[in-house]
Amino acid sequence: MKWRFAVVVILFWPLQTAAVELHHVHVVTGTKGLSHVPITVGNSRTEALSCTIQLAHWYSMRLADTAPRGRSVIDLWFDPATGTYVILNEGQDNMPVEALWCGISGRAYKTRADITLDRSKGAAPLARQIACSGPDDRLVCQ
Repeated sequence: MKWRFAVVVILFWPLQTAAVELHHVHVVTGTKGLSHVPITVGNSRTEALSCTIQLAHWYSMRLADTAPRGRSVIDLWFDPATGTYVILNEGQDNMPVEALWCGISGRAYKTRADITLDRSKGAAPLARQIACSGPDDRLVCQ
């Protein structure tokens, strides 16, 4: 009888060690405690621009397309306590922003210009005006 118990333990041991413990993830919603920091992107090129945010190292989301000689506004929110920028999804969930860049539409990643975000804790940054231009295949946004 003991050998049957030993066989069962040996067979099911890998299942026990591979178990995953799930934890509740607290999702912050709304804008309470956040400061609105809109970023206006101006396009002085003759080609359309596409601006993208990186939400995680494996996920990015296209935010705005800016027509030639046009402007787009990217609505970001800033948490002065942590220095974190967030964007709100349809459910008003706070989605932390890791990076922001703009590039020439159709090849935005290859031609991208990073837009730096001041992540200093404390007072919220002011709304920003970014001008994107540049010759050839490389974009410059300042």
